[in-house]
Amino acid sequence: MKGSNIKIEGVQKNFGDVQILKNIDLEIKQGEFFSLLGPSGCGKTTILKMIAGFLEPDQGAIYLGNEDITKLAPNKRNVNTIFQTYALFPHLNVYENIAFPLRLKKLSKEEIDIEVKKYLELVKLSEHINKFPHQLSGGQKQRIAIARALVNQPSVLLLDEPLSALDAKLRQHMLIELDNIHDKVGITFIFVTHDQAEALSVSDRIAVMNKGEVLQVGTPTEIYEKPVNEFVADFIGETNFLEGKVVEIKENYGIAQSDFFGDIKFELDKKVEIGNKVKITVRPEKIIVSKNPPTFVDDNDNVIKGKVEEVIYSGFQSKFFLEINGHKEKLFQAFKQHHNFFVEDSSAIHWKDEVYLSWDCTDGYLVEVV
Repeated sequence: MKGSNIKIEGVQKNFGDVQILKNIDLEIKQGEFFSLLGPSGCGKTTILKMIAGFLEPDQGAIYLGNEDITKLAPNKRNVNTIFQTYALFPHLNVYENIAFPLRLKKLSKEEIDIEVKKYLELVKLSEHINKFPHQLSGGQKQRIAIARALVNQPSVLLLDEPLSALDAKLRQHMLIELDNIHDKVGITFIFVTHDQAEALSVSDRIAVMNKGEVLQVGTPTEIYEKPVNEFVADFIGETNFLEGKVVEIKENYGIAQSDFFGDIKFELDKKVEIGNKVKITVRPEKIIVSKNPPTFVDDNDNVIKGKVEEVIYSGFQSKFFLEINGHKEKLFQAFKQHHNFFVEDSSAIHWKDEVYLSWDCTDGYLVEVV
């Protein structure tokens, strides 16, 4: 496998009196597509700049493979960075932009020609070899920036929100391109983004950050399905939060009494005791919405009644915002996927309809226990 692993040990960074990073420990595996995900100002770009060598930590160490690179100059690290602005040379054509780092290495003209054309083919832009940056689209500029970064054959490629300047459709296309390029070159990619969908769709693993701390590291499935706390659950996708007090612990699930929802069954994924106050997350797509009482209900299922306060149709699904037990101030969300063909349905759910909501207790995940 190509690339190198990155290890970050006890890294801290202050800008003046503001602590930007708080004792960061991370290990990024060789050859993986790893994302740093979090809101603006959480410290993810600061970590990227430290790996690149543009910033030095106040405390801690950074390793590339087995080498301590904490104090190594940026040009001494086998790491390349792609910035939001792509940083192409406007006065050089595509060929010369990609060739630039190879000329610095004093490679022969023949070697440069072979490498430039190889990486242009990788990013599928061979026909644009003589164009200048101002003649390229945003997506094409990004791919040229990727080719220029990869032609150096780095151990690690750092991507600092490289899709943020692109429109939504082009972003989705470029995500697929990035993933394909990663699969072909096989080196370590470290991707910084604040967009949850981007991180979930391309990453082998994700580190979710907030306020200078890493809150959770895991696969996209682990992060989405089993968030460690309320912030991660809320930041990744859409969810409902239910609060209550534990009143009973069964063999396979617990029961919490909620002022809004009555008794709620939840998975015993964390240690709880009778009397604990808990917060439970339930993803909207886990909830079945029906006008009639559910017919297949077992002891593990939650069933509550609600009233539809809002319906948002978005083609492939409808989002329902529901009032439970008269509590309009705390609307509940549920999604309903549509069939791949249109059917006139007399049981379709509409505004102000009374409905039943049901979900399995294993879909209620504990994010807070007090």
